[in-house]
Amino acid sequence: MAQQHGESLRQALDTLRTHKTRSALTVFGVVLGVGVIMLVAALITGFDYNIQEQIKQYGVDTAFISKWSQGMHGNAPLDERLRKPLVLDDERAILEGSPAVRNVTAFLMPPWEQTHSVRTKMGEVQAIDFRGVQPNFGQVYANASTLEGRFISEGDDIHKEKVVMLGENVAPVLFPEGHAVGKDVMIDGTDFLVIGVVEKPKGGFGMGDEDRRILIPLSTMKKMYPSADEVSMRMQSFPGMLQQAVDQTREVLERRRGVPFGGKDNFSISTAEEQVAEFHKIMLMVYLAMIVLSAVGLLIGGVGVMNIMLVSVTERTREIGIRKAIGARSGDITWQFLLEAMTLTGAGGVLALVLVNGLVLLVRLTLKWPGSVPLWAVVAGILVSVSVGLVFGVWPAMKASRLDPVEALRYE
Repeated sequence: MAQQHGESLRQALDTLRTHKTRSALTVFGVVLGVGVIMLVAALITGFDYNIQEQIKQYGVDTAFISKWSQGMHGNAPLDERLRKPLVLDDERAILEGSPAVRNVTAFLMPPWEQTHSVRTKMGEVQAIDFRGVQPNFGQVYANASTLEGRFISEGDDIHKEKVVMLGENVAPVLFPEGHAVGKDVMIDGTDFLVIGVVEKPKGGFGMGDEDRRILIPLSTMKKMYPSADEVSMRMQSFPGMLQQAVDQTREVLERRRGVPFGGKDNFSISTAEEQVAEFHKIMLMVYLAMIVLSAVGLLIGGVGVMNIMLVSVTERTREIGIRKAIGARSGDITWQFLLEAMTLTGAGGVLALVLVNGLVLLVRLTLKWPGSVPLWAVVAGILVSVSVGLVFGVWPAMKASRLDPVEALRYE
């Protein structure tokens, strides 16, 4: 049996070599369908890695606290826009009333309707990530490590000093010659002294890899923008006590913000695990869309394979008659054409694998992106491509096996 199948496989490969152009056009749909599966899987793998890395940069056992459920948006629901902002007294209350909370840091954003920029005589950066922070910001946020100089101190915050820390990608634009620490920059028309450079967070790629952060003391931010009241916080729990810390923090804020028993919170607390879960829900929808798109391509490819195999049966009618005349059974003829169809679509799956891996490698090299085609997608893609040949090759194979040898030998 193995010898017969091996011979049939060799014949199938000979047929592919003989009709290269026809075979390539036939499996185009299979290449498209399998390629979509592998490419989307590679993209999702890369995005998932980046999301995980970016969330880790916020710090282990931390949660984000804000009055907004979906961030600060002008089109947020009316009840969110009417919520009173968080205040610094909330920070102190959380620390005092939550035994599982290790640390809390608050930061203040300027009016988000405006665009803000930082510039020197040698360069300018617009659309900056501008915020006023407390001295413990770098302790709670793991992505705020000091690359050069020093971090904002208690004295800077108390005395409302005009000092600033630049993001790693901002400093070279403003100071191409290097050594930004100790020099002056202008932020929205106000002079600031650069005291440090913040290390760029890991996990980004492409345009998202830019670190445009501009950090100044929170009290200085409040002095510059008296109307700014968008205080947000990040809470850090003791190791392994994040859920207890979240529950205790929620209880403190509900009491301070007058949330009735069983009522809807007028603030939000989100953890890294929740953000990852939300991301995976989105990716599930992408997977479903991927299945639909690939199914269309595979259906087109399968119909093409069936059509070309029916043509092949007609072209090789006399050959089939000769094989039957010298003792070939109907099962032998069936497997010959099934293996030919499976080899054809399997070759399409391998071609899709080569093309997608080449594309992914190009993206990795140009954008420094960590995505790759996962093993399950490779296995699934090859199995699906071979299965298409098996399913759509049944009719031509059965037609070939049922040919009458006498009639087949007379065929011209």
